[in-house]
Amino acid sequence: MTEAIVTKFRVGGMDCANCASKVENAVSRVPGVMEVGASYTAQSMTVTHTGVPLAAIRNAVKAVGYTAAPAEAPAETSADHDDHFELGDGPWWKIRKAVLTWACGLALVAAYLIGQVLPEIGHWAFLAALLVGLVPIGRRAITGALHGTPFSIETLMSIAAIGAVFIGATEEAATVVLLFLVGELLEGVAAGRARASIRSLTDLVPKTALVERNGQTEEIQADALAIGNILLIRPGDRIAADGDIMEGNSSIDEAPVTGESVPKRKGAGDPVFAGTINTDAVLRVKVTAAAADNTIARVVKLVEQAQESKAPTERFIDRFSKIYTPGVLVVGALVAIVPPLVLGWDWNEWIYKGLAVLLIGCPCALVISTPAAIAAGLSAGARRGLLLKGGAVLEGLRKITAVAFDKTGTLTAGKPVVTDIVVVGRTETQLLSTAAALESGSSHPLAVAILAKAKEAKAPVPPAFGAKALTGKGVSGNVGGVLVLLASPSAAAETAAIPEDMTSRIGAFNDEGKTVSVLLANGQIAGLFAIRDEARPDAAAGLKALRDAGIATVMLTGDNRRTATAIGAGLGIEVKAELMPEDKQRIVREMQSAGQVVAKVGDGINDAPALAAADIGIAMGGGTDVALETADAAVLHGRVADIPAMIDLSKTTMSNITQNIVIALGLKAVFLVTTIVGITGLWPAILADTGATVLVTANAMRLLGWKPKKH
Repeated sequence: MTEAIVTKFRVGGMDCANCASKVENAVSRVPGVMEVGASYTAQSMTVTHTGVPLAAIRNAVKAVGYTAAPAEAPAETSADHDDHFELGDGPWWKIRKAVLTWACGLALVAAYLIGQVLPEIGHWAFLAALLVGLVPIGRRAITGALHGTPFSIETLMSIAAIGAVFIGATEEAATVVLLFLVGELLEGVAAGRARASIRSLTDLVPKTALVERNGQTEEIQADALAIGNILLIRPGDRIAADGDIMEGNSSIDEAPVTGESVPKRKGAGDPVFAGTINTDAVLRVKVTAAAADNTIARVVKLVEQAQESKAPTERFIDRFSKIYTPGVLVVGALVAIVPPLVLGWDWNEWIYKGLAVLLIGCPCALVISTPAAIAAGLSAGARRGLLLKGGAVLEGLRKITAVAFDKTGTLTAGKPVVTDIVVVGRTETQLLSTAAALESGSSHPLAVAILAKAKEAKAPVPPAFGAKALTGKGVSGNVGGVLVLLASPSAAAETAAIPEDMTSRIGAFNDEGKTVSVLLANGQIAGLFAIRDEARPDAAAGLKALRDAGIATVMLTGDNRRTATAIGAGLGIEVKAELMPEDKQRIVREMQSAGQVVAKVGDGINDAPALAAADIGIAMGGGTDVALETADAAVLHGRVADIPAMIDLSKTTMSNITQNIVIALGLKAVFLVTTIVGITGLWPAILADTGATVLVTANAMRLLGWKPKKH
């Protein structure tokens, strides 16, 4: 069996769902092509094939009036300098469709003026104006028919315009063609705006970066940064790459990427994202992702991929339009023929009405109603760190009835912190200084928590001598001439008696899911540290928002039952603990069998089976590559509140699609009636379709301004 090859193309000139459909139909007819997905919003196409020459695919695209080049080809050579390779990035009034619209408009004005001065040739002047716009439209109709799209919008338009000429309505036909071209141009402008909304993210990343090398600082191109490079980020600088802070403490303005209005205070060990702004202090940052893999690049890439996959509603509309368009031709023919033939009514009048029906039936507004909203919804989510891998995911989220969360790194931050300190015979600062001295240089999570607490409290860290790890027990050493042991309660009890009140405190901390470390100084208890991986700051609010929306929540974790129960009690969520990966998957299946539509949220490899089993799997920001690849969606910025926001975005988008379909079909129904009874004619008919397209597109673009609700 021949192995399937997947090739990504950039396609120039697509600016509506009809364009994408024509490209898909043409390429799917190439022998060896297995599957095609085209996105007019991303102006991209993914082709699954069995080794088809790329030239054959490019020629198929070119045959229906567009240009194509492999995505990795340089932009300036992507079309081999042929045929206006348009990516929609230039001024809208200079693109090919705009030039054609201007030409047709000027020709129509000229025809009108000629008709006023020389009435005897007015008909021919309007015919010439008509041909300026109709010839390109007719050519597209013919090429579409020859390459798998016989019932296109251009076909309906051409038949109506030519028919109008034969019954003497040349002036109206020319006006109709101009209005059609204006509608197409507006579609292109709207599509360009949708593209720009997501591509503008790439502009957030600065073009250059300051890199430290051999004690010197040099400026290099940001796209040349490599993992491990050390960046110097000055106050006011945009950060050029994803990385971890090595040195410095500053507020980071993440609003350009996440929409958060309040800057976040970050210090050593904290992650930073490309495109965010360092506000008030110098930072040294170690690059953790190359330019092609930084947060923003991944957002753009995933959104473009998502726009190529169609939502169920969009697929239904596509199938419906394939029946609807030929149906319109039949209805138009019946309106034109039956009344004169059966009832003896005026042929010219009813042919005119039949042609108007063809224009009313143009499916532009209907076809664009769903993909325009889906594209805008995907873009709006991506700009706020909500990545959805396709329209099907965006549509499916609104049906979720239960959300299963992992604990560590999902409901919690995944970083243990010191929650409580109990001191005996000394100050808290002294206790922290001694413990931090022992733990200096350790990467153990508990050590990192104590060091972070000492730094936060500005506790000095003296040197420790003879420090050594005691396997399974703790760490010991000499700090300021004092023999010190930092160990688990059981290990500490082997060296010193632990008073009853301390034992009670330790038990209480353990009941709260906290790990306790005991500090002994010269064999005497000096204090306790209680450490726990705390819930994310927004976890309680996020879970409440889900419950308020009638969505059930449950925690599925491999952690011990005591710790999980303590965290769950604080968050008000049902807990299932001490689970293996297969247990999590089994529970998700059981929830589905009970009739629930389940979303699974997780960040680790052990979440992958459950993520795959769920109706929708959601990877938490900073999660493993396995989780991100397995999941259907991703929350880049690690906020639990983003889960209800994602569901709200789905509901808002689907509501927008419903509005669009009502607008598209409602206007057609109204004008169909007014045309049949003789109130409206050809140019109001096409104006109705153009108007519906503009309204539908404008309504969809409102989604670009979507913002999550505050919880």
